[in-house]
Amino acid sequence: MPVPLKRSDHDTSTGRPLRSALAGLTTRGRCLLAAGITCSISALIVGEIDLLRVGVLLIALPLIAVAVVARTRYRLTCGRTVRPHRLTAGGDAQVELFLENISRLPTSVLLLEDSVPYQLGVRPRFVVDRVESGGRRTVHYPLTAPGRGRYRIGPLSVRLTDPFGFCELTRSFTASDELLVTPTLWQLPPSRLGGDWTGGGDGRASSVAASGEDDVATREYHLGDDLRRVHWRATARTGELMVRREEQPWQSRATVLLDVRSDAHAGSGTMPVASSFEWSVTAAASIAIHLARTGFSLRLVHGAVGTNIGGAVPGQSGGSTEALAMADLATVTMGGESTLAEAIGRLSVTRTGTLVAILGRMDADQARLLSRVRLGPGAKAMALLLDTGSWTRLTPRARIAADNELGAARDLLTVAGWRVAVVERTSSLAEVWSSVGSASPFEGVAR
Repeated sequence: MPVPLKRSDHDTSTGRPLRSALAGLTTRGRCLLAAGITCSISALIVGEIDLLRVGVLLIALPLIAVAVVARTRYRLTCGRTVRPHRLTAGGDAQVELFLENISRLPTSVLLLEDSVPYQLGVRPRFVVDRVESGGRRTVHYPLTAPGRGRYRIGPLSVRLTDPFGFCELTRSFTASDELLVTPTLWQLPPSRLGGDWTGGGDGRASSVAASGEDDVATREYHLGDDLRRVHWRATARTGELMVRREEQPWQSRATVLLDVRSDAHAGSGTMPVASSFEWSVTAAASIAIHLARTGFSLRLVHGAVGTNIGGAVPGQSGGSTEALAMADLATVTMGGESTLAEAIGRLSVTRTGTLVAILGRMDADQARLLSRVRLGPGAKAMALLLDTGSWTRLTPRARIAADNELGAARDLLTVAGWRVAVVERTSSLAEVWSSVGSASPFEGVAR
């Protein structure tokens, strides 16, 4: 639905109206005024009356235009609708502007200019013909968002001009809107992940195992059932493997760690193929949404910031869950050198569950620090280790040093039980996710 029309200040220019109008003389008006002054001075020197009349006329035209524009007192209201208010990077949005004349006088020609960030292109400009009293005009323009971020659209500026274009006076509205551009999502294949199970199901299973109740509801074991749900007394009585029926669903926890160190990434731009950091953000968003839709209770950690996202119903889109995750990642930026240690410190405060770390360039000390993060029972630790050298040009000597550093970090994490995948600029996240999800502990994943 269109947003309500918002009343703007009548005139945001400073100083007196006449002084503002004089400052608004166009190039045409200034040239005409200069020509009139020159003709008048020349006429006085040579004593030509006809030339003086021409000079006075040339001076009078722009001054009359200034007086007309300065006395203009239109009352205008403006409204703006941005559809959609949220879109993915590379998507298109439509902006609709409403302009209404609520004064008793009709307007002259109006020049409209809406303010948009430079990342979204040039400022749109429109020419609106005479608007009668109580009349309303609507204009549209498209926006294409090349990269993620939070962008401010507006305010709208209106330029009043005379019919000959001698003078322009700009008056601005105050209302603006916001456009949120989220990272692009890559489709990921399903993978069977372990997790740190929480919720009512977990507590119920523990209490039943301790008391050894026989009257709990059981069923036959199905392939894929968690072995912690096996009811051994019922299994011994029936001679078949039996598991408990849990009335409350179990929910596993997962943490997605995004490395935002400015010195750990290479490349620049808004596209993942041009910047390792943008690749990391896109991968974090895709993995986070994939885990949330699978039913994980999700937490995003980047730098000193940690956001609890929650989980969606498995197999379905969770509106608020996805919106919170995407809004968080839409505005994340690179930080300083200490952000990885701060992020690891946040991981050590609470149990992380399954951990997916998307990492830039790491040395051996940083890899050792990360490998000490404690996980919950049955949880997996997966690392997507970016070969940032593939996002930039390296000398042969720098390439060898980068490979050695990358190999050392990969080996340290692998020995600590992590599933590690080395990611290059041309790597497909779907293939990387499929390989790292199916790898066994203490088994590195090839490039």
